[in-house]
Amino acid sequence: MSGRVIVVGGATASGKTALAVALAEKYDGEVISADAFLVYRGLNIGTAKPTAAERRGIVHHMIDVAEPTCDFSVSDYERMALPVLKDVLARKKTAIVCGGTGFYMQALLFSRRLGGAAADAGIRKKYLRIAEEKGKTYLHSLLEACDAESAARLHENDVRRVVRALEIYELTGRKKSEQHDTFEPRFPYTAYAVDYPREELYARIDRRVEEMFAGGLVGEVEGLRSRGVDERCRCMQAIGYKEILQGLHAGESEGEMKEKIKQNTRNYAKRQLTFFRKFPALQWIEKDFLP
Repeated sequence: MSGRVIVVGGATASGKTALAVALAEKYDGEVISADAFLVYRGLNIGTAKPTAAERRGIVHHMIDVAEPTCDFSVSDYERMALPVLKDVLARKKTAIVCGGTGFYMQALLFSRRLGGAAADAGIRKKYLRIAEEKGKTYLHSLLEACDAESAARLHENDVRRVVRALEIYELTGRKKSEQHDTFEPRFPYTAYAVDYPREELYARIDRRVEEMFAGGLVGEVEGLRSRGVDERCRCMQAIGYKEILQGLHAGESEGEMKEKIKQNTRNYAKRQLTFFRKFPALQWIEKDFLP
């Protein structure tokens, strides 16, 4: 493989798409999305899915690859996205990995050794059966009870790693968080994120939410529901979708729904910034660098 990998991460509404497209234009690249909800078909407005105009002819991968009724996981993303990235590099192109879902980006760019304990197929099957019968939230709660630190680091949808953490605890009596996991980069990369003053970022988020409502977000949610996308589906838990569903049930006004979405998006942006401040070798760039 002789291409190069450039990572564009950071908070929602920080201009990642525009920067990724500009880099792809400059370095003969293709964009690989690392966003947990851009994978779903039909979720366009609430996810700020880049339009054809915003993509400017640049090939984008890992967008619209799953039906909205699908429970798409981190493992699914890794399984689909890793061959795509390898193919881009094999064609001597630049792979621009762009997104704000840290767990997806981590799964794609790094191989991870999860603790030093040996594997036990019987224990693993037991926890996978629990996940199937009682749900991922319940499985995650089991980990939270015995290893709260690992539970805080792992999303409940990352069933494989949650099961591994439970397996380690059952086998050794020690928490996975007390052992030393290692992240090994699969590819050399350069990583960037745009650094905004907090209040300016929040203002951008507020404007984006207003634009989403003006663009028909409520209608998009109602359309998904009318097509049989159950509100319990993972895609309907995305910020913007769940608040509107709850608001419609409660008879809230659009103004009330907007404010909840703005606040929840700001909170999510804080978590994204915390994640990316720990991302290995990531460089923070000034907003003036944006195209």
